[in-house]
Amino acid sequence: MPSVGDRIREVREHRRITQDRLAETSGISKGFLSDVENNKRNISSEYLLRIANSLGTSVDYLLKGESSTAESQQREPVVIPPALSEAALQLNLTYPQTVELLRAHHSVVARRSNKDVKQFDVSDWIAFHKAIKEVFG
Repeated sequence: MPSVGDRIREVREHRRITQDRLAETSGISKGFLSDVENNKRNISSEYLLRIANSLGTSVDYLLKGESSTAESQQREPVVIPPALSEAALQLNLTYPQTVELLRAHHSVVARRSNKDVKQFDVSDWIAFHKAIKEVFG
């Protein structure tokens, strides 16, 4: 029976993502990722969620080898823009908070017309975060 590490490797290789790239996009070390894939270390739920988001798959699939919906298998990986990553560091945001801010941004952009959308810089992300906090607390 395949392990969580086996499934991570399977999805990573299927998507032609290197360990270096997955470690970078999920915010974990390559050595730790290698140990997980080789079943030498267990993985926390936070790191498993980071990896699932980076691979564009579900935690359910990585844990059990099955998914509750076909849609979760076909999601695109989460790509955090460098400016958002820097803003998240300055704001001391966790990974889930950073992803939530990115999704809020995508939600706002999706409701706009087909006009060209400005690429956010660090100060834009910080201002956007402040505005979201003012509205939603």
